[in-house]
Amino acid sequence: MAAVDSFELLYKEIARSCNSCVETLAVVGALYTASKAVILVRDCYSFVRVHFLPRLMPSTRLGRRFGEWAVIYGASEAIGKAYAEELARQGICIILISQEGASVSDTAKAISETHRVDTMVLVADFSQGHAACKPVKDALRDKDIGFLVNCVDDSLRNSPNFTGLSEDLLWDVINRNIAATTLMTRLVLPGMVERRRGAVVNISSGACYRPSPSKAALSASTAYLDNFSRALHHEYGRQGVFVQSLVPFQVAPHGASAGGWLIPQSDVYARHAISTLGISHRTTGYWPHTLQFRLVQSMPEWIWVLGSRMLTSSC
Repeated sequence: MAAVDSFELLYKEIARSCNSCVETLAVVGALYTASKAVILVRDCYSFVRVHFLPRLMPSTRLGRRFGEWAVIYGASEAIGKAYAEELARQGICIILISQEGASVSDTAKAISETHRVDTMVLVADFSQGHAACKPVKDALRDKDIGFLVNCVDDSLRNSPNFTGLSEDLLWDVINRNIAATTLMTRLVLPGMVERRRGAVVNISSGACYRPSPSKAALSASTAYLDNFSRALHHEYGRQGVFVQSLVPFQVAPHGASAGGWLIPQSDVYARHAISTLGISHRTTGYWPHTLQFRLVQSMPEWIWVLGSRMLTSSC
């Protein structure tokens, strides 16, 4: 009987202790659930505010808000070209900068004839260093530059492994994606700071969030553009300059068959992306891509790497 009484007493003491623990865990669980609910509501509000409200409620003219001229580096890329055309549709004059003027001269002519805006084509090879900056700086002098758009060169999207790339190609990628973006920003940003208005848009890729096997150089370039943009936003955001990092996923060239709502044509993407100007300093620019980006953020890195390898091997 003594043993039974001792067991009952011990059971009661354990039950009493467990009750206090259960109450504590219940409070912790309620707080955790509430915090997750608040985060979900915040994310849903941000999603609607960035991607839907701007398209439902017309904003002020972009030229009046940011400036009358836009400088586009990377207009030979589908997204860069579509972005330039969308800005021109809204009355913004366009300056296209490329290493090869012939690759964008037809684009400049088509924009001018279609949208009745002034266009210019500048040739600049930033592998030459400072020598490439002077003609660009002279051409931009006395112009109300309101937009600078740098578009990543994704020519390495279907490249071989890193060791299979030539040194010349790697230097070219560094010059196009890193040196050119950095120098163009340095050329244009002082005027924007002086006027206390302007927008710098760096277009990279949603893949910047995770390392991608067989695309090391491209993945690193997009990560640089993303972090460069975010740092500039914190540095110059209070001085009237809006700096945006656009991180889209796959976009189809204009005229090509789109791959459903997840792979829009470049002109559709550009319309959505420009509507986020002045609202979000880091966005995919297109709401289905934002859903993709959230999925990438939540998945473990090993799953992303495995999926990247499977896609690479199937190409």
